[in-house]
Amino acid sequence: MHNKILILDFGSQVTQLIARRVREAHVYCEIHPCDVSDEFVRGFGAQGVILSGSHMSAYEESTDRAPQAVFELGVPVLGICYGMQTMAQQLGGKVEAGTVREFGYAEVRARSHTKLLDGIEDFRNDQGHGMLKVWMSHGDKVTALPPGFVVMASTDSCPIAGMADEARRFYGVQFHPEVTHTARGADLLRRFVLDVCGCQGDWIMGDYIAEAVERIREQVGDEEVILGLSGGVDSSVAAALIHRAIGDQLTCVFVDHGLLRLNEGQMVMDMFAGRLHARVIHVDAADQFLGHLKGVSDPEAKRKIIGREFVEVFKAEAAKLKAGDGGHKGATFLAQGTIYPDVIESGGAKSKKATTIKSHHNVGGLPEQLGLKLLEPLRELFKDEVRELGVALGLPRDMVYRHPFPGPGLGVRILGEIHAEYADLLRRADAIFIEELRATIDPQTGKSWYDLTSQAFAVFLPVKSVGVMGDGRTYEWVVALRAVQTQDFMTAHWAELPHSLLGRVSNRIINEVRGINRVVYDISGKPPATIEWE
Repeated sequence: MHNKILILDFGSQVTQLIARRVREAHVYCEIHPCDVSDEFVRGFGAQGVILSGSHMSAYEESTDRAPQAVFELGVPVLGICYGMQTMAQQLGGKVEAGTVREFGYAEVRARSHTKLLDGIEDFRNDQGHGMLKVWMSHGDKVTALPPGFVVMASTDSCPIAGMADEARRFYGVQFHPEVTHTARGADLLRRFVLDVCGCQGDWIMGDYIAEAVERIREQVGDEEVILGLSGGVDSSVAAALIHRAIGDQLTCVFVDHGLLRLNEGQMVMDMFAGRLHARVIHVDAADQFLGHLKGVSDPEAKRKIIGREFVEVFKAEAAKLKAGDGGHKGATFLAQGTIYPDVIESGGAKSKKATTIKSHHNVGGLPEQLGLKLLEPLRELFKDEVRELGVALGLPRDMVYRHPFPGPGLGVRILGEIHAEYADLLRRADAIFIEELRATIDPQTGKSWYDLTSQAFAVFLPVKSVGVMGDGRTYEWVVALRAVQTQDFMTAHWAELPHSLLGRVSNRIINEVRGINRVVYDISGKPPATIEWE
C-alpha cells in the first residue's frame, strides 16, 4: 500500500495543482469534497491532510468547514489560503475581512523557526530576514492565532501570512504554494509530504505498472475487452497497459474519420498491431464522416456530427465483437482512457465543490448504450503521469509527448465547411510545420521548438488570396500557423518563434503544398482568443 495524502477541496480553481505538486514529489494523493463525513476522513488512511483554498469567507455561518476528524487524526495538516482561515476559525482563532486585499505577487517574510520553512527562501532582505516570492489571492485574513500557534510568515498588509503549531504538526499559509508564481512552492509542498508527513515517495510510474497490471487481471479475469483507440496519448497508454495485462483478450478499434494528421493511421497500426502485436481493427470511415459533414459550417454542429458518427461506428464494431468470432467469445468490458482530472470534474457535480463542474465524454453514457462493464485503468493518474507511464511501457517518446490533438481532429482546424481536398492540404501543411519545429533547436535552452511549445498546428482558412509564382498569377488558399506556450491550457501566450523558423515553414508550405500561396501567423493570446480556432 502506498502512503497517501488527503486533499479536501473547498472549491478553489487551483485544487488540482495541489494534487499535481504532491504527485510530482512521488506521493499518492486524492482530492475529495470538503464536506465528506468524519467517518470517511478516519477511514481514508491519510498520512497527512491538505485543505484547499476557496472563494468563501471562513467567518460566515453558511460557509464550509473541514470535518472535525481532520484535527483529531493525529496526522499533519496544511491549510492553504481559505484552508488556513478555516483551520484558524475552527481551532479557536479569528478571521476577519481585510481592509487591504492581496491579489498577485507578494514578498513574504519567514518568521519563527519551523520545520515547514526551514531553509526555504528566495532572498534575504536588508535586515537579513529570509523572504519568499509568492502568489496571494485573498481579501480576508487571520487576525488572531488559535491557541498553540505561532506566526510563521507575514507581509506588511497581512501580519499572519503563515501560522504553525509544531507540536500537532498543523501549518497554514495564506499564499498559494501550488501555483508556479510561488517560486519555492513545490519545495514547500515536498517538505510537507515527505519530511513533515513522513511519506515514502514511492508513487513511481515504472513501479506502478506491476500493480496496475495485477488490478486489470483481477477485474477482467478471463473476459474480453474492447477499446476505442484514437491515437491520442490517453487511449494509447491505456491500450498498451491493458495489452501488457491481458494480451489477446483486448481488441482495439481504431476509427479513421478522415480528419487525422498525416500518416497517423499508419503510425497507430505500426505501433499497436506491428510492434505490440495487439489485436487492432482498423475502420476506414472517412467517406461516412465527410458525407455527414457536407454543407455543415457551424463549429458546434461539426463537433456533434463527428462525435455522433464516432459513437455509431464504434457501436457497430462493438456489436460484432460482443457476438464473438474466431476463437473470441465476445467482449464484456469497454476500456476508456479516462484520467484523474476527468473524474474530478465529473464527480464534483454531486457535491457542487469541484473546481469545474462539467460532464466529460469519457465518463459518459457509452458503456450503458453498449451494455458493457467499464474498465478505466488510468482514472487515478494526471496527464504527466500518463506520459511517464507510456514511456515506461515502451511507447515511443515522440508519440507519448505529442501535443494535444482535438477529438474532432482536423474538423475544427478547417474553418467552415469541410472538404476532403481541404483536409489533404491542411495535413501536408501541418506536417511541414511540426517537422520544422522538431528540427529547430533553441540555442538558449538546447530544446527543440516543438518541446518549447505546448501546442502547435496549422489552420485551413476558407479564403483565397492572390499570389505570384514564377511569371504567373495564382489565386489559392491561406493557412494560419498557431503555436502557444502554457502551463495549464486555461491561459496561453502565443509562442515567439524565431522569424527564420517561420520563414522556412512558410517557404516550404508554399513550395511543397500546391494549392496554398499564403501563410500567416496567429499572435493572439488566450484569453481573449481560444487555443483552437473553432
